[in-house]
Amino acid sequence: QVQLVESGGGLVQAGGSLRLSCAASGSIFSIAAMGWYRQAPGKQRELVAIISTAGTTNYVDSVKGRFTISRDNAKNTVYLQMNSLKPEDTAVYYCNIKAIFRDYWGQGTQVTVSS
Repeated sequence: QVQLVESGGGLVQAGGSLRLSCAASGSIFSIAAMGWYRQAPGKQRELVAIISTAGTTNYVDSVKGRFTISRDNAKNTVYLQMNSLKPEDTAVYYCNIKAIFRDYWGQGTQVTVSS
């Protein structure tokens, strides 16, 4: 069975950095893209960053220049390097893998940025 395990969340001060990782423990066929979403309390889940298997990346405007998404296709692993963190980045971050028939989701990891 496919399972996505996230790690790297935590509590940091504004201006700090965190690196999130998401690794699939089972076989996933025909992956089209990997990405990260986040959801703050009382708000809708939003796409933060996404990367295709070819390496094309896209980011939500609020994180451009601060966050970098990368992946290792052979390992079915996606990373999110988060620099210059702001309190408004505080949210639960969810790993997402888009495959041909369905999406797979991680369990979520809490990122809290203090003022």
